[in-house]
Amino acid sequence: KPGMGTILNAFIIALTIEFSVYYLPYPEYYPMQVLQVVIGVLTIGLGSGFYLTSNLGAGPRDGLMIGLQKISNLPIYSIRTAIEISVVVLGSICLLNNIDKLLGEVVGLGTVIFALGIGPSVALGFYLVNKFSMPVKKSN
Repeated sequence: KPGMGTILNAFIIALTIEFSVYYLPYPEYYPMQVLQVVIGVLTIGLGSGFYLTSNLGAGPRDGLMIGLQKISNLPIYSIRTAIEISVVVLGSICLLNNIDKLLGEVVGLGTVIFALGIGPSVALGFYLVNKFSMPVKKSN
């Protein structure tokens, strides 16, 4: 259900992207570009796992992921990967039909790495929070 986290999600992500664009390097060496994408996917996935466990509300795509996981009982990584692959397929159809003006880019290796890597990264974030969180004692 929507909450403070739903609203903060949009603002924090937008501000983080806006600030980081100026400070992150643009590597020219292809393996470094791939490494930067992988590190980005891990960072986003782990961060998603951490913020979602706060139960303050999820962003739109994360909310869809959680809702589909609850009704299907499939692993969270499978649900998130299916969502991302669906978006890549839809984007590819747009590109093939010359509707690419809406997208602004082509589907590249970074897109594929994100689509296939974000689900396992989010699942890893949930796992780490569950593994290292202290149990909350309920007061009487």
